[in-house]
Amino acid sequence: MTSTLTPHHKRWRVLPPPPPEYLARFPELGPVLGQILYHRGLHDGPAIEAFLRGTTRVRNPYTLKGLSEAVTRIRHGLRRAEKMAVYGDFDADGVTSTTLLVQALRAAGAQVEPYIPHRVDEGYGLNNHALTHLRERGCTLVITVDCGIRSLHEAEHARQIGIDLIITDHHHPGPQLPAAYAIINPRQPNCRYGYTGLAGVGVAYRLAQGVLRAVGYGERRSTNDLEESDLLDLVALGTVADIVPLTAENRDLVRQGLSQLQATRRVGLRALMESAGVMPDQVDTTAIGFRLAPRLNAAGRLKSAMLAYQLLSSQEVAEAQQLAAQLSALNQQRQTLTEQTVMQARRQIEADPGNGYLLMAEGDTFLHGVVGLAAGKLADEYYRPVVVIERGPQFSHGSARSIPEFHVTAALDQVAHLLERHGGHAAAAGLTVRTDRLPALRSALQEVAAAALADQALQPTLQIDAEVRLSDVDWGLHGLLQQLEPCGEENPAPTLLARNCQVVEARTVGSDGAHLKLKLSDGWTAREAIAFRQGAWLSRLRNRIDIVFNLEVNTYNGNRSLQLNVLDLAVASDAHPTYQPSLLPDHSA
Repeated sequence: MTSTLTPHHKRWRVLPPPPPEYLARFPELGPVLGQILYHRGLHDGPAIEAFLRGTTRVRNPYTLKGLSEAVTRIRHGLRRAEKMAVYGDFDADGVTSTTLLVQALRAAGAQVEPYIPHRVDEGYGLNNHALTHLRERGCTLVITVDCGIRSLHEAEHARQIGIDLIITDHHHPGPQLPAAYAIINPRQPNCRYGYTGLAGVGVAYRLAQGVLRAVGYGERRSTNDLEESDLLDLVALGTVADIVPLTAENRDLVRQGLSQLQATRRVGLRALMESAGVMPDQVDTTAIGFRLAPRLNAAGRLKSAMLAYQLLSSQEVAEAQQLAAQLSALNQQRQTLTEQTVMQARRQIEADPGNGYLLMAEGDTFLHGVVGLAAGKLADEYYRPVVVIERGPQFSHGSARSIPEFHVTAALDQVAHLLERHGGHAAAAGLTVRTDRLPALRSALQEVAAAALADQALQPTLQIDAEVRLSDVDWGLHGLLQQLEPCGEENPAPTLLARNCQVVEARTVGSDGAHLKLKLSDGWTAREAIAFRQGAWLSRLRNRIDIVFNLEVNTYNGNRSLQLNVLDLAVASDAHPTYQPSLLPDHSA
């Protein structure tokens, strides 16, 4: 299928204006913000006010199924001075979850140690060897964070060797739940919590709340002055890093957590920010997603996630600075290895006539720690689900990334008989397979993808929140749009369209000319713009272009200016829809 192997251009979809009566009811919103809120499902005053003020209904952590049993068991362990372990995952969500829960349990008086498996040596999630090791070290209670919901055999092994296992996770459960002492996962059946979008660190935070409240209020023990809010910096970091929906409760947690991050007392986080070139008072979701989280993730991808844990837990400035520098170096190495893997996988995909609705590449030299990143880049490029696998002598490990039309974890469930283990979300998953089963897995996944996607027109759509003129783009508009923050998954930064912009200046920037720097005008106002990874457009530009962009603030040498971050552009022509009048008042007079 030739079209599968062709990178896809985006289709622009401009959302229509809301009903006039909606804007009349809420004139203080203005036409642009009003249009955005309307299309995000906020249709009444209380919902709009709650969203803009960042307040959602405060949920009782004890409504999470399994939390009461888990807290009771932990309190029992505290009274008996049992040795405990927090068993995490090697990504930023797992590392922040581990750090958070270890800190909370120690504040409650627990003897607790962290354990994060090595990605290459042990793989994702619980493993029997690690559980046996922890039991030999005297641990009789193990609490997982960000993993374990599909660990049926491992849960049974824990029971057999005398470990009580508490599982906290946020991934989709399988058809059967592990036989653990307690399970806390808002996605499990019959959980009445009411919100399933929490990241692993969000679930860990709710358990920490339960423990701190029970110990502080029920047993009158000191918690070393640790407040629940002291943990919110880690919640924000892990939640944004894991790309879970930034809506409702998550958005509220991240909003509070960003305030904690901007004034964090953790020397490790301050060292990480300094190494990443991020000013603490300017930390936002973009800084987390593109500068901080990749450095934390690099530890688990290329070395050991315990490096990231040590950084977040560090109490010494010199140690923290050394660890932060090490993570930055690993992140640079990760970027190089990812690009190499993408190039090799792309060549393999384009040379394989068997690739159809799902693209798959495998290689002996692929590194387990970057196959997921490579799969994500290729899924964006070809707009197809992609599986990239590190092929081993006996077992192979892979990562899948998908598109909105294809639930990749559900697809893996359909071929589970060919897999050793798997798990994940709708858009991302990990898997382990016997190497001799790779041909059968490829064939089976192709069949599943064809059945799901054959009747769909697969083309990425760039949804545009509103259309404006460049002369409407000012600090006032920026201030209005700031009320949407913090933005992220399912609450994206507003995407705007400006048509018929005159190209005043254009040049490529970056060491390899990969980016396009522009100065654009509509006849009244000129604005600076940057189009990342679109330097190839320079030779194709015409005098006038249409652009889709996010409005951002560029800070350089202490100066702040508005900048258009161009997501896509097209030569202005009669092929585009007729220019629509701006939503904003006419400033041309």
